[in-house]
Amino acid sequence: MQGKGVTLNCTLPVPSVQELVRQQRPDALPPRYLRDDTVVADHHRESLQDLPRIDLGKLMDLASRSTELRNLHSACREWGLFLLVNHGVSDEGMRMTKENVRGFFELPHHEKQKSAQRPGSLEGYGQAFVTYHEQKLDWNDMIFLKCHPPHARNLDLWPRNPPEFRVALEKYSEDMRKLAEAVAKYIGMALGIHEEELDLLAKSFGEGSCQVRMTYYPACPEPERAVGMTPHADATGITLLTECGNVAGLQVLRKDNCWVTVLPVPGTIVVNLGQIMEVYSNGTYRAPDHRVVVNKEKERVSIATFCNPSPSLPVGPSPQLLAATGLPPIFQTLSNSEEFLQRFLSRKLDDAVPFIDSLKL
Repeated sequence: MQGKGVTLNCTLPVPSVQELVRQQRPDALPPRYLRDDTVVADHHRESLQDLPRIDLGKLMDLASRSTELRNLHSACREWGLFLLVNHGVSDEGMRMTKENVRGFFELPHHEKQKSAQRPGSLEGYGQAFVTYHEQKLDWNDMIFLKCHPPHARNLDLWPRNPPEFRVALEKYSEDMRKLAEAVAKYIGMALGIHEEELDLLAKSFGEGSCQVRMTYYPACPEPERAVGMTPHADATGITLLTECGNVAGLQVLRKDNCWVTVLPVPGTIVVNLGQIMEVYSNGTYRAPDHRVVVNKEKERVSIATFCNPSPSLPVGPSPQLLAATGLPPIFQTLSNSEEFLQRFLSRKLDDAVPFIDSLKL
């Protein structure tokens, strides 16, 4: 039997939650999905205050840039998450991707199983970071695929149905890669980075890796006792999230330890700073803890794109930032994002020290 000592770079096969709901129509949660109070605390006491909105068009316009950079700096420092408007990704491309992702989850189970995760891998259809047989499970099914660079793709796992799935995902992931390059550039500017270092930061995201996780959260018989996704911070550079409907579920942990619901807003993309950016900013910006809660009546589908800088960029506090502030670095400098991710994946599920703290000097 595998135990809690297993690292995070692989996952065990688990039953499909979607099939469980379809076949059994349970009126109570199966035991493996029942979560304790520390995970589901405050499900019904979350704040619904408006989250920061950042306008990419204003960042691109010299006349409005300085004001919007101040807004971006505040959003990254106080929240680590914001809604991006005027992002430039085409409505048609977004619509096509959402339709194909929903279409995949509507396929018969045996068809989805053609993309099932292989032993020893996180990629494919299944669930992430299940490392022992007694582990409590999240109320979701997902498919996780590597998209960029193209040579990293495992096309054996890319669904052939719906017929336009592959074309839609290829175009969508390319759009997200380009958007991550622009977002990284302006985050660097908001931090006070300039010239060669700013160019290197933006270029590294333009040439970096992207993985896409598409997640289906079925309606849940006891949503107050389950969790769609366990609280965590992303071990990435930048995460870009698209909602495939108007059902809320994502919650972000505010600095005062209050969970705040991120209400879906049509036409926006949620930008979530990952821990690579927290390290790069020397702790000025935060990679927030977030989770997903589930709904008793409605399903939810989301698309998360995890964007990381290329191996050309060391992962450590910005040299320009350290020079400008005169502050000592609080994080180690690793050779690149690949070493950073390997550090994360070599951890164990029950490690007592949070990953971000393990990187501190």
